[in-house]
Amino acid sequence: MSDTPFGFGLPPEEPEDGDNGKKKGGQGGSQGPADPFGFGGGSGGADNPFAALFGGMGGPGGEMNPGDLGAAFQKLGQMLSYEGGPVNWDMAKDIARQTVAQGAEDGSKDASLSPGERSAVEEAVRLADLWLDGVTSLPSGSASVVAWSRAEWVEETLPVWKDLVNPLAERVGAAMGDVLPGEMQAMAGPLLGMMRSMGGAMFGTQIGQALGVLASEVVGSTDIGLPLGPAGKAALLPGNITSFGAGLGVPEDEVRLYLALREAAHQRLFAHVPWLRSHLFGAVEGYARGIKVDTTKLEDVVGQIDPQHPEELQNALQQGMFQPEDTPEQKAALARLETALALVEGWVDAVVHAAAKPHLPSADKLRETLRRRRASGGPAEQTFSTLIGLQLRPRRLRDASRLWASLTDARGLEGRDGLWEHPDMLPTAADLDDPDGFVHHEQPDFSELDKMLGEAASGGKPDAGKQPPEGEGPDAAPGEGKGDGDR
Repeated sequence: MSDTPFGFGLPPEEPEDGDNGKKKGGQGGSQGPADPFGFGGGSGGADNPFAALFGGMGGPGGEMNPGDLGAAFQKLGQMLSYEGGPVNWDMAKDIARQTVAQGAEDGSKDASLSPGERSAVEEAVRLADLWLDGVTSLPSGSASVVAWSRAEWVEETLPVWKDLVNPLAERVGAAMGDVLPGEMQAMAGPLLGMMRSMGGAMFGTQIGQALGVLASEVVGSTDIGLPLGPAGKAALLPGNITSFGAGLGVPEDEVRLYLALREAAHQRLFAHVPWLRSHLFGAVEGYARGIKVDTTKLEDVVGQIDPQHPEELQNALQQGMFQPEDTPEQKAALARLETALALVEGWVDAVVHAAAKPHLPSADKLRETLRRRRASGGPAEQTFSTLIGLQLRPRRLRDASRLWASLTDARGLEGRDGLWEHPDMLPTAADLDDPDGFVHHEQPDFSELDKMLGEAASGGKPDAGKQPPEGEGPDAAPGEGKGDGDR
């Protein structure tokens, strides 16, 4: 579990142009005085979330001219007057875009994509879909194919991040307002409003910085096993694909094709398993509902807030005030989510390997690279853990992949893919422990159940569905079909 599960931790300091770790302001690695609103010219301004609001303002020495100061106070006013939901998503988007514009740790910069890059992505996904046709019974799920820059990834995935993060942020925001007795809440209205605005700003700032960093590392819209982009839109990030393949010794067109196979396979699954998206997102929301906010520290802090030192609230929020408890609801939701993620990623892994192996010489190498990236906890997992205190690691990816491959051998493509028709048909965590038992167990016989349902539908008469013998139907003339003894 992350040490700052709700995203209130200090953001990492950003090196300036990779200059041996020198921090902005020329202070090296030294820590300046606390400056919660980021107005200072020293390094302290970079040590808190609000620094991101005012980054880039001021001269080389950190001084701020009157125009910059006015803009900074305008931003601060907008932050404190925010009356939207639990997260200031406008701020999150702005900061994510700023973080993307600053470039990645490896020195790469975001740039507009060329027509050649866009056409290469389109061709790769089209070819990937052609290869997948032979290894899965699920048809293509890519209604369109796009190439995204990092900034476009931020814009396109933000709606889904809202769905994922808002439930938890709402609980935290409610806790911040509920710690005061009812009679005091009416008197402390302005203070509570400021606290909620600051909470929304802190969430927005941390999320924006995290998404900005993540945008420099993801290669498509389904990297974390969840569909982050618009439905039916397969997307790849050419710049990040180049960075991903650096040092692997694999031709870039092979890397692009392998990643296109993964993106296209995810799209098929989410397009043709209609319950899967809500199943995964419901598990995340169930986890958020199970979180119990520890208000003891919050009550102490609220009772001692000094309006002249607003940084005290920021410091308190960084000290584990909202560490979640392990409730039964959380454990159940987490187990459900981890198993579902393993099954999704395992199916994609098995299907993509079957499609790539005959065509790509580096298929095994690329497969192992991606497996290790997911199993060891890549940037997506770290970001999500920071945002909502939840790790999205498919811990049993290899087990799930072996199970799907065995199902292919035992039941064929349609028998394997048919298990996605309903969540109750999927393997469970226990089945991952005993994949052979699941693969080779007898299929349930539904004939008796079908017979009972048919009888119930016909009014409980076992022979109601049969045709009557000739001469015994309801339209038979009186006396027809009866023996002499019945006359």
